Amino acid sequence: MHLHILGTCGTFTGGVAQLAAAAGHRVTGCDANVYPPMSDQLRAAGIEIIEGYDAAQTALAPDMYVIGNTITRGNPLLEALLEAGAPMVSGPHWVAEHLLRGRWVLAVAGTHGKTTTSAMLAEILDHAGLQPGFLIGGVPQDFGVSARAGAGRHFVIEADEYDSAFFDKRSKFVHYFPRTAVLNNLEFDHADIFADLAAIETQFHHLVRCVARNGRLIVNGADAALARVLARGCWTEREDFGTVAGWRAAAVDEGGEHAFDVCRGEQCFGRLRLPLAGAHNRANALAAIAAANHAGVAPAQAIEALAGFEGVKRRLELRGVAAAVAVYDDFAHHPTAIETTVAGLRRRVGAGRILAVLEPRSNTMKLGRMAALLPDALAAADRVFVFGAHEGRHALGWDPVQVLAPLSARAQVHDDLDRLVAAVVAEARPGDHVLVMSNGGFGGIHDRLLGALAEHEREAA
Repeated sequence: MHLHILGTCGTFTGGVAQLAAAAGHRVTGCDANVYPPMSDQLRAAGIEIIEGYDAAQTALAPDMYVIGNTITRGNPLLEALLEAGAPMVSGPHWVAEHLLRGRWVLAVAGTHGKTTTSAMLAEILDHAGLQPGFLIGGVPQDFGVSARAGAGRHFVIEADEYDSAFFDKRSKFVHYFPRTAVLNNLEFDHADIFADLAAIETQFHHLVRCVARNGRLIVNGADAALARVLARGCWTEREDFGTVAGWRAAAVDEGGEHAFDVCRGEQCFGRLRLPLAGAHNRANALAAIAAANHAGVAPAQAIEALAGFEGVKRRLELRGVAAAVAVYDDFAHHPTAIETTVAGLRRRVGAGRILAVLEPRSNTMKLGRMAALLPDALAAADRVFVFGAHEGRHALGWDPVQVLAPLSARAQVHDDLDRLVAAVVAEARPGDHVLVMSNGGFGGIHDRLLGALAEHEREAA
């Protein structure tokens, strides 16, 4: 089968492309924004990527067009496909029909931590010799790719609540029918498609309805929104994490917050010295261990696997050091994730200065529904730089200068990327840590910063 994927450089659609190619299908794709790491993965898999959405791509005449959920009416290729009556399907539907059927699906859902928890779970199952497949919205360092078909029965999938396609407004995860479902946490997000938190809770209720009686829900027992979801109906065995009676992290006197005993109720299975710090990563690890346990992996074996977990690209990833200034990349774009990321770097660098550089790129952030939360989310940074374009696809529907006023002189807003880079370089000094946060490529700002810092050092020498 020849598949042509529209929006193929997205984290989800790019993974679908790789899995389809691995399954023996011919795969081509197109996107308006082609940037690493996904573009590198696709080319390495032999997938041809066409820049843009020219209607002339109909001449490819594939057997099926897979429509990414970023593709909207008015897209010239999509309009041509509709006029021609061309066969099309959403990515989640195609994955469910062609990749997940007959497999033990372990789905990880939640507002935060999906990618890291999915990567942890895949690592545990792989360490246990189960050779799982996976489709993750990031690149686990342990595997080097975001998707793998896997030779085993198990398949780990990051279960996103975002809609499936312009013609299928159901959340992606309702297509997957998992046997094991992790419900990590639930906050308001995706303001472009959900009116409020209650609307997202309804989608999570639909996910819960799709888990068989012989499956298992792994639930953050301390999350009030998830409690409301389950109060609407639960037909499956449930295990909690983050509660005294459920899976929990017991503090120990060695190793700081990186080390904790993994327990379920009064039973403890061993000590995990997790390479990643923070309460959120402890919760991610507990969820992954509990999910793997349902798939037959003993907690002690899971603990052994996670002791060497290397994390995920774009999760506080050090991109380089220039002029004694470290530049990090992180995917954070929700205020809660931004606050957690800044706090994580603060734990790592202590009193070192943090220069936070934020691109409010997600649809939710551009709409401004949670803009008022940004000053508190960025409060632990020493300096804040925000890219606030006035026009084009990066345009904001709110005034970042006004919103960031509580941070006073610590915050700057720039609507030109070159000026933003220059401002960061002018402020940076040896020993500083520049934390770049965006859910996109941010115009290659990481390399531009490193290059500008190096040039600034040469000029000062």
